[in-house]
Amino acid sequence: MKKPWAGRFTQKTSDAVESFTESISFDRKLWKHDIAGSIAHAKMLAKQRIITAKESAAIIAGLSRTADAIARGKFAFSPELEDIHMNIESALTARIGEPGKKLHTARSRNDQVALDLRLYLREQTRDIIQLLRELQKTFLTVAEGHQDTVMPGYTHLQRAQPVLLAHHLLAYVEMFRRDKERFHDCMQRMDSCPLGACALAGTSLPTDRAYTAKLLGFSRVSGNSIDAVSDRDFALEFLSGAAITMMHLSRLAEELILWSTEEFRFIEISDRFTTGSSFMPQKKNPDVAELLRGKTGRVYGNLVALLTLMKGLPLAYNRDMQEDKLPVFDSAETLRAALSVLQEMMKEVTFNRERLGETAAGGYSTATDIAEYLVRKGVPFRTAHETTGRIVLACISRNIPLSGLSLQELRTFSRAIERDIRAVLDPAASVRTRSSFGGTSPSEVKRQIRQYRKLLK
Repeated sequence: MKKPWAGRFTQKTSDAVESFTESISFDRKLWKHDIAGSIAHAKMLAKQRIITAKESAAIIAGLSRTADAIARGKFAFSPELEDIHMNIESALTARIGEPGKKLHTARSRNDQVALDLRLYLREQTRDIIQLLRELQKTFLTVAEGHQDTVMPGYTHLQRAQPVLLAHHLLAYVEMFRRDKERFHDCMQRMDSCPLGACALAGTSLPTDRAYTAKLLGFSRVSGNSIDAVSDRDFALEFLSGAAITMMHLSRLAEELILWSTEEFRFIEISDRFTTGSSFMPQKKNPDVAELLRGKTGRVYGNLVALLTLMKGLPLAYNRDMQEDKLPVFDSAETLRAALSVLQEMMKEVTFNRERLGETAAGGYSTATDIAEYLVRKGVPFRTAHETTGRIVLACISRNIPLSGLSLQELRTFSRAIERDIRAVLDPAASVRTRSSFGGTSPSEVKRQIRQYRKLLK
């Protein structure tokens, strides 16, 4: 098959090179975006009278028929034509003849692929933002059902202070809010049309890049033709946002895995989102959560791969950049799948309220409440902290809870302690007092839920 660039060459490309350099096996995913860009380009060429209106109409009709053939699985992709751009152009020319040869006027595969990848990522980013929004709604719904469920809060994976389960879940709603913001920011820099930059230097033909950008839904045109074809910052930003989002999902997955163990017994994950063992009949494994955790490493690797790919490239385009697509495709698909499955799984997680409450009461989790009680009695915080530490040590030595000490025994540690100290030793009471902005008190959690619901409208 004749190459579109064969004029300067006298020998046939090696079969090994054909196999090594082809990208159609993976960049065929860009066919819709490539055809959309080509249609806009054909309209611009006709507007500028670089080609005739009749030629433009024939090109657009031919591209539409090609799109239909690909959508129906009736298109034969050819590795000899290397990539999606040449496959579509070759099919177009075979279909409509000479007008098809004019489509590539005033553009290069360099600006063409930069456009296609932007269009693809714009589409993927919009979908991911919507998936994050739906995930937030799911977490809010679960949180609303647990505004009175007390659980242990942890630092260093050691019991720290009692918190509401709803408050813990809202932490993830806040993480997902930041994730959405990052993707929105990414779209701002993605919103620049590179088409018309050609290979790197622009063109001598009277093109109208602003018109093409408008047709394709971009708010602006890339300002430097060299940068336009060699920039992959937008893809790196997307991969960075994907990696951070996957990190959030992985942290949640780790908690779900821990909480579902017999040692914790905080949750029961639905059978629909767990698997069994081929050898041990009793097993119920949190494989979905484990794969969420595991796939995070893949997405991290994709970010590092593209950063490494770009770090040593001189301006402008280099063939190395063909390798940008697999990391992008894989991360987009992995993240979308992860968000979708997590949303469904969280709807069917059952929380063990009794076990959560029991555990919240252990580990001397209301010790900080004693320290703050003493502060309210006029004791300096550092003194109150040390006093409370000695109270805890005494309880540990006797293997009793804080509530196991009598008032008389408590007063041996500080004369500021009175009968009202009993009210601060209960985990539920502790939670009710944490009413600072963003805290875990029921009233504050209700306010947070209302705020998030409002933001998600």
